Amino acid sequence: MRSQGSHEFSFIVFAVQVGPYRLNHRIVMAPLTRMRAEKESFAPRPLNAEYYSQRATPGGLIIAEASPVMSTGRGNAGTPGIYSDQQIEGWREVVNAVHEKGGVIFLQLWHVGRVSHSLFQPGGALPVAPSAVPISETLKTMTADGKLVSYETPRALETSEIASVIDSFRQAAINAREAGFDGVEIHGANGYLIEQFLQSHTNRRTDRYGGSIENRARLLMEITQAVIEVWGAIRVACGYRPMASPMTLAKPIRCRSIHMSSGRSMH
Repeated sequence: MRSQGSHEFSFIVFAVQVGPYRLNHRIVMAPLTRMRAEKESFAPRPLNAEYYSQRATPGGLIIAEASPVMSTGRGNAGTPGIYSDQQIEGWREVVNAVHEKGGVIFLQLWHVGRVSHSLFQPGGALPVAPSAVPISETLKTMTADGKLVSYETPRALETSEIASVIDSFRQAAINAREAGFDGVEIHGANGYLIEQFLQSHTNRRTDRYGGSIENRARLLMEITQAVIEVWGAIRVACGYRPMASPMTLAKPIRCRSIHMSSGRSMH
């Protein structure tokens, strides 16, 4: 039995092609929120570089922790961002440490939407979301000083504001490239902003970003196209899962295949 099980999973040590990268094995480190960034600047510190260096392997892929693409896109204390020069410099040290070990590293691009609190927002503003639908009272968030508090009812994004969110993902993709990353992954799961638009429970909009699944998927498609224009489709991934998240408390979405290319604009 032991021999049979060993043979069954032996494929994980075989090389595999991922985009332009030839990986030496198929064990990939998933993005894990560590909250170890500098408190004021939200820039990665030497501790972050050490953490990723310890986990890097020759020809192995790491997808670094989700990083807010704009100051209003965070929902936790200490999560490193990718929207300032200081954050770019901090991430560059992380990337260099992984590359020195022969590893490949992508950055996950993130906007939490309503999964935040005014305590984490610039000027104490309410978090934004597709619609003013609060997270269930049964779920809590933790403040920077460790207290549990209820989520607030978010503010619905105006249609005119959505372009700035897309632009922030585009700029974050540029910043990630400047920091030396090998590619990026768009965070479209776990009840954060993009999934909030995808789910009919959290998206009650009546404009071009709400209603049909095609409209609810529009934000994801436009963000993906913007990021592809920076990196090329071969170095862009999108993290999504069809099962509902506790943050949405909704039914799973029935998925369709949607094809993207670096040379085609979205309409």
